[in-house]
Amino acid sequence: MSDLEIRSNHVKIPHGDLEIDAYLAEPTGQLSFPGVIVIQEIFGVNAHIREVTERIAKEGYVAIAPAIYQRQAPGYEAGYTPEDIKEGRKYKEQTKADELLSDIQATINYLQNLPEVKPDGFGCVGFCFGGHVAYLAATLPDIKATASFYGAGITTMTPGGDEPTITRTKDIKGTIYAFFGMADASIPPEQVDRMEAELTKNHIHHRIFRYDGVDHGFFCDHRSSYDATAAEAAWQQVKQLFQMNLVLEN
Repeated sequence: MSDLEIRSNHVKIPHGDLEIDAYLAEPTGQLSFPGVIVIQEIFGVNAHIREVTERIAKEGYVAIAPAIYQRQAPGYEAGYTPEDIKEGRKYKEQTKADELLSDIQATINYLQNLPEVKPDGFGCVGFCFGGHVAYLAATLPDIKATASFYGAGITTMTPGGDEPTITRTKDIKGTIYAFFGMADASIPPEQVDRMEAELTKNHIHHRIFRYDGVDHGFFCDHRSSYDATAAEAAWQQVKQLFQMNLVLEN
C-alpha cells in the first residue's frame, strides 16, 4: 500500500489550557487506518516534517506532527542555518520530558477520537531531537512501534534534567528501530552500542541500523548531510516496522 490519495491540514490538539498546533495528513476514503505520530527536529514542524507526515499518510496511516515547542515558541518553524540551529537548540533546552510525554499522549488521545483512526496501537517516528523524544514516547502504553532517527543524548541526559533517557528503556512497550550515521559526531559509536546493549538486556524488540560514513540528519533532503542511499534504506525499514506492528484487519 503506497501513494494513496491523501488530504492534509493544520489542526489544534486540545490539552488542558494548552492548544498544540499540529499538521495532520491522512488517506482519503472510508477505511480506518493506524495512527502515527511524527516528531520534529529542533527546527519545528517545518516543510521537511510536513513532507514526512504526508509520505507516511500515503502509505496508509493517519499521520500527525505535533509542535513539541508549543510551550516555548508557538508557531516556530526554521531552516538549517547556523542561526537556526542555535535558536532550535535554545528551545530544546527549555523542554521537559514529562511535558513532552504529556503532549504526545494528548496527540494520541486526539487521534483516538478521529473515526478514521484505529484506536489500538500507534506508531511514532522522530528525527534529531525528535529521535530522542521518540525513544521517550516508546514508553507510552499506546505506542507499539517506534522509529528513532539519530537522537542525540539518549545515554547522557533527558529533557529538563533527571536520569538519562536510556534508564527508561525497561519501560518500552513495543518494538523500536533506531537509525544512526556512524560519522555523526553528536552520537559516538559507543553510545549506539550502549543503547543496543540496554535494549537487549531488557528484552525489548528492537533493531539498530548503523550507516557507515553517514552524518547526522541523513534522512532530511533539505540538509547538506542528506544521504539518499541511507535515507532510502532506512525508509524501507520504517515501512516494514509499521506494517509488521500496526497494520490490522479493517
